Amino acid sequence: MIHVPFFCFFLPAGVSSTLRILDKRPDCNQQGLDNCKINNCSDKRMVAPRIHAPKGPEWDGEHVGVWMDKHGPVSVMNVTWKIYSDGNVTALCGSEINILDESTNQSICVQYSYKLSKQQNPNYCMWTFSLDGVVVEPGHTYMVSLLNLPEPDIGDYRFRKQITIPGCGDKEIEKAQICMENGSLWDPHMTTAVTLNKEHKRFSIVVGFEAAPYSERYQVSIQSHGFYYSTNVSKENRSSLNVTFEFGWWPLSQCEMFLMIQPFFIRCKNDCEHKNKTIDLCPDYPPRTFIIKATVGLLVIGGCLACLLWSASQKDPVNTASSAAKQLPEGFQVQERKRVLVIYSLDHPLYKTIVLKLCAFLVTKCGTEVVLDLFDSTRLGVLGSIQWLDWHREQIESSSDKILILCSRGVQAKWRAMCGDKQVFLREDARSPVGDMLSPALFLMIPHFIRSASFEKYIVAYFGDVCSEEDVPSPFNITVRYKLMKQFEELFFRILDTEKHEPGKVNHIEGLSENEYHHCPSGRALRDAIEAFHAHQLENPQWFEDELLESSKTSAEICYDAETTTLITYSLTDSTQDFTWLKKNMQPA
Repeated sequence: MIHVPFFCFFLPAGVSSTLRILDKRPDCNQQGLDNCKINNCSDKRMVAPRIHAPKGPEWDGEHVGVWMDKHGPVSVMNVTWKIYSDGNVTALCGSEINILDESTNQSICVQYSYKLSKQQNPNYCMWTFSLDGVVVEPGHTYMVSLLNLPEPDIGDYRFRKQITIPGCGDKEIEKAQICMENGSLWDPHMTTAVTLNKEHKRFSIVVGFEAAPYSERYQVSIQSHGFYYSTNVSKENRSSLNVTFEFGWWPLSQCEMFLMIQPFFIRCKNDCEHKNKTIDLCPDYPPRTFIIKATVGLLVIGGCLACLLWSASQKDPVNTASSAAKQLPEGFQVQERKRVLVIYSLDHPLYKTIVLKLCAFLVTKCGTEVVLDLFDSTRLGVLGSIQWLDWHREQIESSSDKILILCSRGVQAKWRAMCGDKQVFLREDARSPVGDMLSPALFLMIPHFIRSASFEKYIVAYFGDVCSEEDVPSPFNITVRYKLMKQFEELFFRILDTEKHEPGKVNHIEGLSENEYHHCPSGRALRDAIEAFHAHQLENPQWFEDELLESSKTSAEICYDAETTTLITYSLTDSTQDFTWLKKNMQPA
């Protein structure tokens, strides 16, 4: 009998890969193996006539777990296969196993040579072999192919199987070194202690948590309506850390505060999973009878107002959806009015005008219901920004509606501030009755966006004439970014959950393309707003820096100062008109 020499471990030249055999050699003591010698799987294989060639192998399963390497625990995959008990088993010389990492295109190849003299093993069962200790990456997908040698000259007897390794959240994988360096085992055991200084009317919140072995720095943030503050803390060889926040009663319009601890592990760096906790301050407040009564009153008034607006909309609805539906291609129609929650940053008064004009265009031309924080300030004041955003997010994720994230200079700057850069305070945030809504929106929605199995609920866009793709925060780079107004039609197809490109045809909606959208009054107003801001940027290259407030105060304190000091003012005629029109014509969110 001719025996094929060996075991082979092969990698492309010049590539250092984690895809390897743990001990650099398989288990050579398996019953039925001839020998284990290093060889190159790229060598020309033995070929036999199809009638004499052995059948392909039978897959027996795979197992994923964690083994100990010399450098620490690693995630590994074990594969097992069987040999058919037919008359050609004695003609079988060996098997070749190829494993390809589909994420990196790196691969290994293993060959076994057999010495089988009987159809079955001594236990009268099928011959079974395994390749153990293949080091794999959590979350990666691998293509495993298995071929018996000699291979037939005609036909393909190779067995193929795609295997996806569980992520670090899996109990079998979480103890691997790479997972621990991403924080898989970190439990901060967060504690909070609230103290009240009645004499000075100030609160003090002490946040305590356990540090992790592979993270030297943490960002601790607290969030309430009109109030957001964060600070960075270093581990410095400590196993537990404490952070103290102090603030007066007046910024707090509700009992609950939202606490977040963002670690920076050596693997995931700025994109690590954070830990959240809600703090209830009600037991530590002085008597709040008046505040409770006022809150109940606001809820009652808000409910009555919502009912009145709903009744009015039923009696005299704005039939904008029908006009948009008439222009849709044959074969699909809007079954219900779509709703879009718009998330954006108040970078500049002229940019706010663009956002308002876009909302007006979505309502009048596209028949879309728009949810905007500026038009729901009453409910925002009662619920708080986090609860308001989370309520709308849950409503949208349980329906076919969408969340539209408009990226700009302010969005990128605030995202970087959340990752540890300098805090960003914008004039328009200080002047707005709802404050900075972008930071809590990112704070709340990005974890859901990243972990989502699909991204159909989130639409990421930017205005190409006044912004750029560089303004898109890194978590959104994994999905499509729409350039407005060039790709508005594609964006609207996303809102409708409809494909623009179908087999044999391309759908088109009249009046939404880059060359057509400004033919209607709302589209023309949107184009004028974009051009006005573009001209302002050309004349003022440092416009964004001019909008920054050099202050270390919290956003609530900035809002308070904005009411008592004189800031640079801008003409907001167009914005006021949009407020009036949208409030009159939009259904209550």
